[in-house]
Amino acid sequence: MSLPSVFKSRYYWAVVVAAIIAMAAMWCKRQTPRYLTDEGVVWTTAYHITYEAIGPLSDSIQAVLDVVDRSASMFNKNSRLTAINSNATDSVDDVIARLMDCAARVNGKSGGAYDPTVKPLVALWGFGRDSVNAAPSRADIDSVLAFVGMDKVSVNNGRLVKTDPRVQLDFSSIAKGLACDMVADMLRRNGVENYVVEIGGEVVSRGVNPNGKPWTVSIDDPVTSTVSQSDHTPLLAVEAAGFAVATSGNYRRWRQDGSRRVSHIIDPTTGNAAVSDLVSVTIVARDCMTADAWATACMAMGAERTQTLLKDVPNPAVMTVTLDSLGKRVLWSNAAFAAMLQ
Repeated sequence: MSLPSVFKSRYYWAVVVAAIIAMAAMWCKRQTPRYLTDEGVVWTTAYHITYEAIGPLSDSIQAVLDVVDRSASMFNKNSRLTAINSNATDSVDDVIARLMDCAARVNGKSGGAYDPTVKPLVALWGFGRDSVNAAPSRADIDSVLAFVGMDKVSVNNGRLVKTDPRVQLDFSSIAKGLACDMVADMLRRNGVENYVVEIGGEVVSRGVNPNGKPWTVSIDDPVTSTVSQSDHTPLLAVEAAGFAVATSGNYRRWRQDGSRRVSHIIDPTTGNAAVSDLVSVTIVARDCMTADAWATACMAMGAERTQTLLKDVPNPAVMTVTLDSLGKRVLWSNAAFAAMLQ
């Protein structure tokens, strides 16, 4: 068969059309968004991220986590925060600046209950890396309180200004929340509209899950959950697509002091480890960093102050769990939180 005859044959054109269809199908398959999952461990805690995208964004997710680690990690000896705490630098990057801004905002609204300058007090009470068993003396607490407080640190023209070189910052309570927010920001920049980002129990979500329904976040039961990080008994769930959820409690991290269970949350206004009537508190806010900060503040304030302060506010939404005289859980929430219950 001559070459022109081949081009005119039905078989030739059938093969060409089939090849074009196959290539188009493969291209469409590559371009069709699908739900992907990224998991790992960061800052000694697990993270789980599910998102709908054309292709994997694992490298971009890791890049965001690395940025936060190099800036604000308490576990990284070479982080910017480590250098700031040792007075090796006073230069503030964007991550530290955002953490400081959130801390100052929630510190003011909570009457000082949230304060990242508690790092020396955390160590004094034995909740740092070098744990101790005995409670510190009042004299020791007062000596440390002399350089604790948001009024002793500020950011000015990209520099961290301390009134005392002994001031140290601990953003562990909100760094995971900021990391959730930053991963979510990166996903949106890449066109992702449906996702859930969870790092160490802090969650931010948007859009719908693989079943086409809004994301729901399960909240642990602080009474039946144990100290094991993998033992989670659900208490209830909230529909929080477009919001962030953070929970803090004294049922996983605490220290026995005689007959008392001493919380790892330190009240920065008194210097004492919080002996709170709150077993746990859950906050829903517009961003995860803010939710984290409020959850910590509420644990330091206790149930009565928390409920009085946040009862009538639309943001943040809050739910507290306390125990009655019989050891039964008592749930309270403001109207904003109740509207999200499933």
